[in-house]
Amino acid sequence: MYLPIILGTAREGRQSEKVARFMLAEVKNKGAESEILDVRDYRMEATDNTKKSEKAKMLAERMGKAYGLVMVSPEYNHGYPGELKMMLDLLYEEYRGKPALICGVSRGVFGGTRMVEQLRLVCIGLGMIPVSDALYFSNVEEFDENGTNERYKKSAEKALGELMSRSR
Repeated sequence: MYLPIILGTAREGRQSEKVARFMLAEVKNKGAESEILDVRDYRMEATDNTKKSEKAKMLAERMGKAYGLVMVSPEYNHGYPGELKMMLDLLYEEYRGKPALICGVSRGVFGGTRMVEQLRLVCIGLGMIPVSDALYFSNVEEFDENGTNERYKKSAEKALGELMSRSR
């Protein structure tokens, strides 16, 4: 079972990369194949929505074999990063019917709750099925550079269990 992790921000100094590494380790611990798909690798001109670019083809190949996906994104100004939306908009059919686990990241105590709710609507619009349990990673500075934080292991295991049980 292939469950990619989408890292949804390209900002320098991004803290959500630690959470993406944490989720990658957790997915692999559950026995699934995974990798981090970084929005930095799928940046494109804002007007290039032809779905024929090399970046779109690379993403389509990965999403085509995915059983579901995990999205890790910070909340910026009460929403999700624009480059994540542009990456998601490269495809449509490849997402249809696939379960998605959304992981919000923030420096504060709320863990990106507003971003998670907005991204949930985008996932539905793209034909994905968001799992009921989103993950909220607050106080992201508590993660070490390797993406380790024991506090989130149980909640990640539960959410991934739901994601994997819904994956086709």
